[in-house]
Amino acid sequence: MQVASCQLDDMNLASLPNAVEVLAREHRAFAQVRTEVVDQYASFYVLDAGAPALQPVGSHYCNDRFDPVTTVRLYNTLSRQKEELRPPEQGAIRIYSCGPTVYRYVHIGNLRTFMLPDLLRRSLEYLGYQTEQVMNITDVGHLTDDTFDRGEDKMLVSARLESKSPEEIAAFYTKAFMDDAALVNIRPADHNPRATQYIPQMIQIIEALVAKGHAYEVDGTVYYDIASFPAYGRLSRNRTEALLAGSRGEVDPRKRHPGDFTLWKAAGEHRLQVWPSPWGPGFPGWHIECSAMSISLLGDRFDVHTGGADNVFPHHEAELAQSEGVTGHRVVSHWMHGGLLLLAGSRMAKSAGNFFRITELIDQGFDPLAFRYLALQAKYRTKLNFSTEGLAGADRALKTLRERVREWTANDGAAPSAPEADAFETRFVAAIADDLDLPAAMALVSEVVRSGLAGAAKAQLLRRWDRVLGLDLDRAAPDVELPLGARALLEAREKARAAKNFNESDRLRQQLTSMGVAVTDTAEGQRWKVSAARH
Repeated sequence: MQVASCQLDDMNLASLPNAVEVLAREHRAFAQVRTEVVDQYASFYVLDAGAPALQPVGSHYCNDRFDPVTTVRLYNTLSRQKEELRPPEQGAIRIYSCGPTVYRYVHIGNLRTFMLPDLLRRSLEYLGYQTEQVMNITDVGHLTDDTFDRGEDKMLVSARLESKSPEEIAAFYTKAFMDDAALVNIRPADHNPRATQYIPQMIQIIEALVAKGHAYEVDGTVYYDIASFPAYGRLSRNRTEALLAGSRGEVDPRKRHPGDFTLWKAAGEHRLQVWPSPWGPGFPGWHIECSAMSISLLGDRFDVHTGGADNVFPHHEAELAQSEGVTGHRVVSHWMHGGLLLLAGSRMAKSAGNFFRITELIDQGFDPLAFRYLALQAKYRTKLNFSTEGLAGADRALKTLRERVREWTANDGAAPSAPEADAFETRFVAAIADDLDLPAAMALVSEVVRSGLAGAAKAQLLRRWDRVLGLDLDRAAPDVELPLGARALLEAREKARAAKNFNESDRLRQQLTSMGVAVTDTAEGQRWKVSAARH
């Protein structure tokens, strides 16, 4: 595999809609969802799964429903196959998740990646396991060209652009990340260590790597010698001899091999973040921080490491070499990577400017959990094309589903036990235990909605499953009141548009605007939202 640059297409975001479409209530909860899955495993490709195997492992989670813990199989990037999750002891399943570099706002593509460990934890706990999760906060050492170990530190770039200290930048964007993650129901990790808090542990690991012959120092900078670790490249399927072919620009002449990466970098003049070390003043490389924080908080053997597909190389490849180089054994049992979110076929990226913040979607009138609903339609490992049309369908489907649950809960009283409900439950458990097959779980939600089960039984199932799905199905719909007479004007405008009477349509739009109702025309009909400033 040759390492190459990622070419991004030019994007035009000016024409995207800025209001939520309001249509008549759909008769089917999922009628308007039009997710485009770029690879495979969409929710509309569903096969019946057999009952999961069981193993007698006790847990304090869900003991009212599951006595034995359901066996879980997860796709391991390292082996390229599904493997049974086998925690080394009866305690918590320990998960390390690569978190944000807090130099800018995260976008919805980032949130899809961070949703993976959240769904993993929710599923594991539903199945009877305990979990412990670490998600780091990168506040130093992530260079603008991380693939080839070059460029400026992203934190310092933002500090200069915003005329703030790196600490102020980190504090501001860390809070923004936490707030944005909460909007899509990503639960906080048990630990959120900051890289700058673990400099001593990083130095300790680097010293050990030098002593073991895995690293070398040149002029105050310490490099990892990939030739010392024969397994380097097995995670990403890179060959060390091919790394030079994928490099851009002049290779650092101090490296023994162009693929060697930085563990500790000597500080240049006027650098704001500098720490003392045995090799002189400097700062850590990006990769070493995750080895230090994961081993410090979870030990030198833990169960799952998550991240985005773009983390496989170089970040996780380097991390694997560091962690196994210093311990002498395998540290991570399962490597899990989420597929990228695309916009018009190109990867969403801060550097390219083709992205949305979740708050921007809220400003357009969408429920933020409509994005979560949309993400659940695709297998976590696949690439997923995002569009506001697809999001609008998810928004309508989520509203309809909540209305149904509310009606069934209010009207039907207690849910009687039913073999059909138990069969649905068995299939749901099998789906989430099979490599987090959330598209199959969402297909089951649709089946339950259309089934002949009593309303109370449907509501009970869906509300229980929502512990995994995280869609807030019990949430009351916001009461958005149209100004007096506005609904009749909207209906009249729809008729005018259908009759191609555009002069009348424009007149009615202006009248609605004066009442505080903003209207936008789309291919699927008119969207409207009520101005928050209206009195």
